[in-house]
Amino acid sequence: MGIDFDTLRFAAPQYLWLLVAPGVLLVGWFWQLAARRRDARRYRQHRRLPVRERFPIFGSLVFWLCLILASACVIVALSRPTATAALVRTAGVDLVVLQDGSASMRTADVPGGNRWQRSMRFLRVLGESLAWRDDRMAMALFAHIAAPQVRLTKDPNTFFFFLDHLAQDSPFRMEDDTTWDTNIELGIAWGMRLIEKDTEIYGKSPNAKVFVLVTDGQAWSGEVARALKIARTNDVPVFVVGVGTTLGGFIPEPPKKPNDTTPPEPPIRASLDRASLQLVANTGGGEYMELDREGDREIANRIIDAARRRAGSRGLEASNEELYWRFLLAAAVLMVAGLLFLQERVELWLQAAGAGVALALVWVLTR
Repeated sequence: MGIDFDTLRFAAPQYLWLLVAPGVLLVGWFWQLAARRRDARRYRQHRRLPVRERFPIFGSLVFWLCLILASACVIVALSRPTATAALVRTAGVDLVVLQDGSASMRTADVPGGNRWQRSMRFLRVLGESLAWRDDRMAMALFAHIAAPQVRLTKDPNTFFFFLDHLAQDSPFRMEDDTTWDTNIELGIAWGMRLIEKDTEIYGKSPNAKVFVLVTDGQAWSGEVARALKIARTNDVPVFVVGVGTTLGGFIPEPPKKPNDTTPPEPPIRASLDRASLQLVANTGGGEYMELDREGDREIANRIIDAARRRAGSRGLEASNEELYWRFLLAAAVLMVAGLLFLQERVELWLQAAGAGVALALVWVLTR
């Protein structure tokens, strides 16, 4: 951050006339310094001692100089100085959530419901962890087929609206055959389509782009390696968030159709495919994390921080910078420095009184 002092302005310039007081006191201080040096010379001329006496040039006058300068700094702070500061603005992040909505996500082997509901709670934490100034989020669901839900948007209300309506169950119905598959390849492909469509409409964004794949990896199909290669070619790493347990549980039976007399299928056990998901994350240039092995906030922050380190720059941004706190800090440093040169108790009380006046001015200034 660089401050352009040519643009220095004062929000309350009427207080600047008070600088006359420390200016007069400073003139008096120099007069006292000159008188002290004259007195020291005269004293040495009239004393005849075998040892030459040493007299400090400033002595306790240092305390008074610090007090005068500190009061001047407080007066300048009271006038509320501002200047234009040039900030290097870092680009945001684009998180594209690829949410598994297959039948195995109905398995209730996690705390507080099934895997789908657990995923939705994590995605809410992920959304709450974003700054949303330049950050954007998109969301696509996939099973054997894929369905985009949210395009890349800077509006958190849009994202949370979809989370509210998806909180209880996946839109892929259990009675549909396409729900009984986890096509990760198609999920990644739809994530790339969301990014390409955003570039087509709004142009290339400097935001760092990251896929957040939330899945249990159960019974997955598709040419995942091919999809990961496309993502890596476009510099989009894949962070995988596993949901479920390795012990697993049974997938609920789909509702029967009317007049369906076929005997029920034997129950299918679904477990977290940790090894495959770790391979997907490593191949995709991201990282594997797992819900309930780590906290949701910790996982969300790790993903966002990794994405921010990849973000580019949006160039310089000019903003008005308040400078009063710098002068208050200088006043405090000067008063502490003057305290080191105190020699008498009266001076200590004066220093304390000066500190009290400074604190009162700070209180008035920050009201």
